[in-house]
Amino acid sequence: MKSTLEMKYVIQELERQKLEFPVICGGAALTRKYVEDDLRREYSNSVFYGEDAFAGLHVMEDLAAEDGKREVRLKDGRTVKEYAKAAAVDEEIGPVFSERSAVVTDAPNIPAPPFWGVRVVKDYDLREIFNYINDTALFKNQWQLKTASQEDYARLVEEKYRPTRKKLEEDVIAAGWFEPKVVYGYFPAQGDGNDVVVYAPENGANRVGAGFHPAQTGQSPVSTHAKEILRFTFPRQKEGRRLCISDFFAAPSSEKMDVIGLSLVTIGPKASVETQRLFEGGEYTRYLYLHGLSVETAEALAEFHHKKMRAELGMAAEDSPHIRDLFHQKYRGSRYSFGYPACPNLEDQTKLFALLKPEENVGVRLTTGFLLEPEQSTSAIVVHHPGAKYFVV
Repeated sequence: MKSTLEMKYVIQELERQKLEFPVICGGAALTRKYVEDDLRREYSNSVFYGEDAFAGLHVMEDLAAEDGKREVRLKDGRTVKEYAKAAAVDEEIGPVFSERSAVVTDAPNIPAPPFWGVRVVKDYDLREIFNYINDTALFKNQWQLKTASQEDYARLVEEKYRPTRKKLEEDVIAAGWFEPKVVYGYFPAQGDGNDVVVYAPENGANRVGAGFHPAQTGQSPVSTHAKEILRFTFPRQKEGRRLCISDFFAAPSSEKMDVIGLSLVTIGPKASVETQRLFEGGEYTRYLYLHGLSVETAEALAEFHHKKMRAELGMAAEDSPHIRDLFHQKYRGSRYSFGYPACPNLEDQTKLFALLKPEENVGVRLTTGFLLEPEQSTSAIVVHHPGAKYFVV
């Protein structure tokens, strides 16, 4: 698996050398839109998105076929697909269904955040963050320990991979390659149809570190002069539970103001610089290890900071006491990231950027494809509702 920037570099290099290899792209860092829209614009031959190994195999089968499937598949791989933003009306089925899901009840309580607006945190202990790394994701997904039997996997983890991780962590700390930083905040919000409406904190509280009176949340009526800043529009399931992220916020008709959390975490640009140096120098094993650790450390920072936000919202008692359980959502609420099924539109990163201003606060910018740079960064919407778990649209 390569990062988005590395994958674009590979595609551009293939084009520069006028090679004609079909390319299959996949991995957690890539999305279908990025591959079928952005990357296809960089290459005159075919580029395919494989969300998993089986999808890649289907592409390979068609490319090896002799009954016309190969040409059809190659033509499809050269076709740039422009992904539009979510529309209010679907041309085929008419108005988009926006009625709140019948299975989502009101939250038992709406927590009051410790502040309104935005704050920046940079004083993290990397050793503490490393405790929140998901070993399965690191060893199996990033470091490619996928095909070993269960017995061999356990042995390899103890004899090789865990010592490698420990040594690499110490190298990272000594060299200063990871610089964990977070910008996050809380804003008044409501769920209106398929939209999450975000309001401006009163009394100028949208400034970094500024305060806002907590009486505007919980059971208090909505302020008659609450100023709408922006709306996030999310897709809704067309059948089954008909869930939408907006369902997990109080509706305007409830006369209650809810709270939305937003976060963006990064381990800084030095990790990308060092992994690029290793890759270009042909140190591929070292590159694989450091790149994988950098990606999972960014995820660990997001997990750790989400835990902190739950504590700030007074929900820490509902967390499992075991870190490994946090990887399976054994806590209240959810952390939804753009590009995943419940909130697939990467363009909505621009709205989060408008609120958190991560360029100036933690040095993270958006690429033209609405991806975060440095790559080892992740953003999220934090929802406190106990019914908010991951779901597919």
